[in-house]
Amino acid sequence: MGADSLRLDGAARWRHAVLIILLLCSGSQLLGCGAGTQVHVKGSHQTLSLEPGDLEAYGLAFITPSTVTGQEEEKQAVAFTFANVLKQERPGIRCMTLPETLSVINQAGYADAYHQMYLDYRNTGIFKRDTLLKISDAIKTKYTAQLKLQGFDQGSMNRFGALGLRLIETKYATLRLFFQIWDAAEGTIAWEGVHELNYSVETLDERAVTLQTVIEQAARELISNLPQEPGEDPPDTSSAPGTTR
Repeated sequence: MGADSLRLDGAARWRHAVLIILLLCSGSQLLGCGAGTQVHVKGSHQTLSLEPGDLEAYGLAFITPSTVTGQEEEKQAVAFTFANVLKQERPGIRCMTLPETLSVINQAGYADAYHQMYLDYRNTGIFKRDTLLKISDAIKTKYTAQLKLQGFDQGSMNRFGALGLRLIETKYATLRLFFQIWDAAEGTIAWEGVHELNYSVETLDERAVTLQTVIEQAARELISNLPQEPGEDPPDTSSAPGTTR
């Protein structure tokens, strides 16, 4: 075996050794810091007429969310995820999911009125009171929940690599979610809040940060601000490590 071959074999072994060391170090770093997850949140809300105990007493029904252009197919997923979190965090609230609401509306023969209500809302930001009352009577809840996905983006950035390989990537997602509760009896907004979230994780995994992940986190934050009876435990919003406000 020639000297050149020995030098090549030695260089290859050296590269492999360095790669293994880097992989072990990066893996230890990820395990030692909660997989490098960072969540930065910013939000605001205002209570207009909703009182503690109202949602438990009169119920809350999810109606079709609205979204920015390009995210129309996410409406069902947004409502599904948010409703599931609400049931977990506030089990005392009688919550009607979007499929349940839509089924009752269609069975009651209000599909056309419901469609027109949304066309009007798109132009005015107002749900017509007479239509809300019809829907409220049909679904047997006083309050309706309307979500608006105002922005969502996801991607990745190479944080660390060696020998042409990506060792650590920063996966990220950003979200802006608006949540509004309407009083159907009065035709008024009872409560509203908006939440902005930046979620990032340093990982060896190829999977992206999903819409469901950030919706769940934003939902917990928004739900934690809903009025509740004195003595009731507030929802836990610390599920993601590295959460900052």
